[in-house]
Amino acid sequence: MDLVSSVNNVQQDCNGSNGEYHYAVVEPHDEATSDHLHCYMSKTLVEFQDHLVERSEHFLGYHLNMNCKHFMALSPLLQFHVNNVGDPFVESTVGLHSKKFEIGVLDWFARLWGIGKHEYWGCITNGGSEGNFQGILQGRELLPDGILYTSQESHYSIFKAAKMYRMECKTISALNTGEINYKELSENLSQNKDKSAIINVNIGTTFKGGIDNLDLIVKVLEECGFSEDRYYIHCDAALYGLISPFLEQGPKFSFKKPIGSASVSGHKFLGCPMPCGVYMTRKKYSSPLLNQNIDYIHCVDSTISGSRNGHAPIFMWYNLNLKGYKGLKRDVRMSIRNAQYLRDRLKNIGISTMLNDMNIVVVFECPLDQSFAESWNLSHHGNMTHIVVMPHITTRMLDDFLDDLVRKRKSWYGRDNLEPPCIADEIGISNCVCVAHCKSKN
Repeated sequence: MDLVSSVNNVQQDCNGSNGEYHYAVVEPHDEATSDHLHCYMSKTLVEFQDHLVERSEHFLGYHLNMNCKHFMALSPLLQFHVNNVGDPFVESTVGLHSKKFEIGVLDWFARLWGIGKHEYWGCITNGGSEGNFQGILQGRELLPDGILYTSQESHYSIFKAAKMYRMECKTISALNTGEINYKELSENLSQNKDKSAIINVNIGTTFKGGIDNLDLIVKVLEECGFSEDRYYIHCDAALYGLISPFLEQGPKFSFKKPIGSASVSGHKFLGCPMPCGVYMTRKKYSSPLLNQNIDYIHCVDSTISGSRNGHAPIFMWYNLNLKGYKGLKRDVRMSIRNAQYLRDRLKNIGISTMLNDMNIVVVFECPLDQSFAESWNLSHHGNMTHIVVMPHITTRMLDDFLDDLVRKRKSWYGRDNLEPPCIADEIGISNCVCVAHCKSKN
């Protein structure tokens, strides 16, 4: 079969075994048919780019900053393989790396999070989950008998880490705000005083943006009789690690408090076209059990993944230099202001909604129509959905969404006795405007 026939057959048979559309790989035959192959690939890539543009204009429900056009200036670097294998602070025989950029980014985060340049160890990861894996593993190596405590609102990577490392894990309930239930945490710690405690502290939960009060958790540990050498705190700051430090009011987290490690995503609030993140711990906590001398690369490696994306540090370095502290603080203020705008408009429409103080995650009733949710890239959890008001989201985008929601909502409710769901249990009675709670308030 010649290439033209192959391409035609691929274009006709574009459904996979699960019925979903996919872009097939076509085997090249000879130079004579290369033009047809390039035509097929160009058409496919243009179609996909158009798809990304369309989806980006309606991207509201996930923790991603879509402002990435300025990274086109770095496209010449994509002709090189850049691999930061091994320890960022140790030179390897793999000469194509960007560790000088990586250390520059790590030093910037060390200053932001209040730890001295010579007091930390860290690395740039493939995302927040990898940072969580590294932090929980670090805690387990330091406290082998430790029980992992985390709230039910924690990111799924925390529970995945507990399963991978075969750790005993206590899941603590959460308050309506999304933060951990401190009373229940205290009760669980008191019942297990004979074992050390490894605490995952959420600096912004995935769905509600709930921020665990670090100071209160430390107080609970002390009241339950845990000295600092018997607990380890990892902070999952995937989104809020680049928000919390710029808040004039509200909860703070930093290494000036007794935390062991922290993880943040680089592709979330900062913005990056590929998943990436930063993991940081105290140098004194670096476990020799995790360090390995690898002769093959002539380098020490204590990272989870080994080979690490060498382009990510350059992209993060580039963005941090463009924005700086002032630019990020401006993004934080704008996102909080736009989140408050969205909350107020939803309330005025008569929709149950919640926004935590100094937060950018607006939680409200889940749309009845799944196709509507998909068109705006909305996730859901039970009867709730949310919009994460990232720097790329403008009030115009929010107005377009709200206009569409109001139109569609008229067709969902008001007939067949169908009413909007009650989400008082999820966001609190004061935030719920369902029929039952409206009557009780009146």
